[in-house]
Amino acid sequence: MAHKCAQNNDVLGEIHIASRTLSKCEAILESVREKGAMKVEGVLKAHQVDAMDTAAVAQLIRDTGAQIVINVGSAFVNMTVLDACIETGAAYIDTAIHEDPAKICETPPWYANYEWKKRDLCAEKGVTAILGAGFDPGVVNAFARFAIDQMDEVKSIDIVDINAGSHGKYFATNFDPEINFREFTGTVYYWEDQQWKETSMFASGKDWDLPVVGTQRAYQSGHDEVHSLSANYPQADVRFWMGFGEHYINVFTVLQSLGLLSEQPVKTAEGLEVVPLKVVKAVLPDPSSLAPDYTGKTCIGDLVKGVKDGEEVEMFVYNVADHKEAYEEVGSQGISYTAGVPPVAAAMLVASGEWDAKSMRNVEELDPKPFFTILDEIGLPTRVKDAKGDRPWNA
Repeated sequence: MAHKCAQNNDVLGEIHIASRTLSKCEAILESVREKGAMKVEGVLKAHQVDAMDTAAVAQLIRDTGAQIVINVGSAFVNMTVLDACIETGAAYIDTAIHEDPAKICETPPWYANYEWKKRDLCAEKGVTAILGAGFDPGVVNAFARFAIDQMDEVKSIDIVDINAGSHGKYFATNFDPEINFREFTGTVYYWEDQQWKETSMFASGKDWDLPVVGTQRAYQSGHDEVHSLSANYPQADVRFWMGFGEHYINVFTVLQSLGLLSEQPVKTAEGLEVVPLKVVKAVLPDPSSLAPDYTGKTCIGDLVKGVKDGEEVEMFVYNVADHKEAYEEVGSQGISYTAGVPPVAAAMLVASGEWDAKSMRNVEELDPKPFFTILDEIGLPTRVKDAKGDRPWNA
């Protein structure tokens, strides 16, 4: 995200990054300078802040004069950062639904439990808040909107996320292990027949024949975008599928069966209180350490089915990204790249006014075409596969 902001600082202006640990911010800025990423000379500065402290975040926004805040921190900080933006008038962009650290899986729709409660306040104060503007959620929401706009009626939206790459480690997660595991230890909620249905993780699997990466096994998972797409397109079935290899499933199953993925504290024989999930996170490789040796590609897309002129139609809207290319450009693996590039495109659209909605929106509630245009230019091109063939989205 920092690299892409720097590459587009002619549009985005001064860039300030902040975290609890200042040295981590400074390391990121050093990598930006090493790559010569900045498009024009300008401000590139690191700051220390506790993102759980709304007053501190608001003060930092005032001190820097920031007009757009891109929150790519943990999903635990969404609401405190959003509150700081509402207080100061800065535009807010995030990449995932807020999570309560004490709760693994809440009742659907998840956005209604936290973010959407601030929707009226954002509109009242004229504050732009774009929710879930990473890849999934984010770009996949725009994929759905793009396909649906070309149909008379939408019947189903199946989001498929495949990482066909290899990091060479015995076991690792591609992003924060704590967030990663929390996604898969709760109930899998999906929207079908205009109602919420439930299944369990790895209970529903399917082979998908996809561009570039070929046939891949994916399992139905609970995920953020299902909760906004089902609200905006209630007539459509909405499901999310994520690719997993047998090795990942086996290790995950052992960890879960032993209770090592629990977020609830336990006491050791020595009287130490520990959270098993945080211990597992501490012993696994840091996701950023995977980048140098990561090879292969990702394929993430939406299979949207519907009706056009009385005929049943389907469209697969997708992107393919390369781990090695991502590392060469910004020093990150492909999962970080696909998550970090889209919110920068969203920020550029807020800066231009095209997405400066002065209210709270999920990505499918905004015009996808300018989003795709910028993503094409900055590293994540969108393609379409349907009865007419496989081609760029605007061909």
